[in-house]
Amino acid sequence: MNSLTQVLEKIDSLVWGPPLLILLVGTGIYLTVRLGLLQVFKLPLAIKYLFAKDDDNQGEGDVSSFAALCTALSATIGTGNIVGVATAIKTGGPGALFWMWMAAFFGMATKYAEGLLAVKYRVTDKNGQMSGGPMYYIEKGLGLKWLAKFFAISGVGVALFGIGTFPQINAITESLHNSFSIPIIVSSIVITILVILVTIGGIKSISKVSEMIVPFMAIFYVVGCLIILGSNISSLPVAIKLVIKHAFTPTAALGGFAGATVRMAIQNGVARGVFSNESGLGSAPIAAAAAKTKSCVRQGLISMTGTFFDTIVICTMTGLVLITTGAWQSDYAGSAMTSYAFGKGLPVEAIGTFIVTIGLLFFAFTTIIGWNYYGERCTEYLFGIKGVKVYRYVFIIIVAFGATLKLDLIWILADIVNALMALPNLIGLIGLSGVVYKETKLYFHNLKKASIETSKSTSKGA
Repeated sequence: MNSLTQVLEKIDSLVWGPPLLILLVGTGIYLTVRLGLLQVFKLPLAIKYLFAKDDDNQGEGDVSSFAALCTALSATIGTGNIVGVATAIKTGGPGALFWMWMAAFFGMATKYAEGLLAVKYRVTDKNGQMSGGPMYYIEKGLGLKWLAKFFAISGVGVALFGIGTFPQINAITESLHNSFSIPIIVSSIVITILVILVTIGGIKSISKVSEMIVPFMAIFYVVGCLIILGSNISSLPVAIKLVIKHAFTPTAALGGFAGATVRMAIQNGVARGVFSNESGLGSAPIAAAAAKTKSCVRQGLISMTGTFFDTIVICTMTGLVLITTGAWQSDYAGSAMTSYAFGKGLPVEAIGTFIVTIGLLFFAFTTIIGWNYYGERCTEYLFGIKGVKVYRYVFIIIVAFGATLKLDLIWILADIVNALMALPNLIGLIGLSGVVYKETKLYFHNLKKASIETSKSTSKGA
């Protein structure tokens, strides 16, 4: 197993080397510049669309725009927000959180483009369901079917061997075992049964569960973080200073922390940031394509808020809790480190452990069902609707036995398949950036024109 881990570590270092990191962040920077800092100036409008009644909700699609976002968030708000942040800071130091912010900031522009293109190039499958995502906009927009197939194959790989299964199952079973002494085999059986019950209904069933769980679990976890940060308010300025300082300077060995270089901070921050918010990965547009909307731009804006909530809000909460409580210098790792931080930060240790365990349970479970859907759509693209049934059987078997792999091996494997999925998607986004720009310009031109006409009509009526 050690030799396998070493081989995978070398592959991981290769695929997550400077070229891919530059391509990931570079795509976000390029889209940010071309779209005129859209993630800054249009974020209030995007949040307004998210919570307002959708006038475009009469368009083609399977679920509402909010339900599509919740489905995407169900897959993104997962172990990356608890375990991934802890792993990034443990390996890269506090500076890793800064690079998670940078990846998320530019990733918001990337996520916007993904959501826009997903709706623009979506199709209806033989079952009458909407299918969309990078495989469709790469094929239909760029005409590169081989690259679209490579993305879909990678997408199935991520669903089965990356974000969709092993890290989530391992996190749930380990956390329940450590916190409540529940045998791992019992947790695995219960998870498997629940996954079968939810996913059998397809996107509508998954989106209904996501709409119920995602807002609740996010608020539940964030409130817990705010209580800890409030009680450690004097340590907050020091924590933020550490984050900014060690983003550009090495972190010395302190306590149980082994020390980290700036490269380690950047690599871990960006990689774990992408694992968490999935901007550039190409997964969220698969859910966005199912939204009932007439406007691809509007759905792009709503999709963009996913990265904001996932990383800028939730990952930041976790990171600051780890730093203010000093947990990042402890001998703990992964979810155990976050549990230790919550236990130390709250007056009653058991309450902190409960919050992390329950949060992790919901976060990880919704990620499993969200990624099951992504894998299904990629399978349907490759093999037609007949292949979906086979995929579901394989997915369920992997879920049932997913708790047997060790944590280090799980994260390395997940990182590798993530990179393989991101590459074709980023090529598609760059190649279709002109389409994104034109659609965006046209939408806001028409929006401004409609606003002027409404204003004139109001003034005449007065």
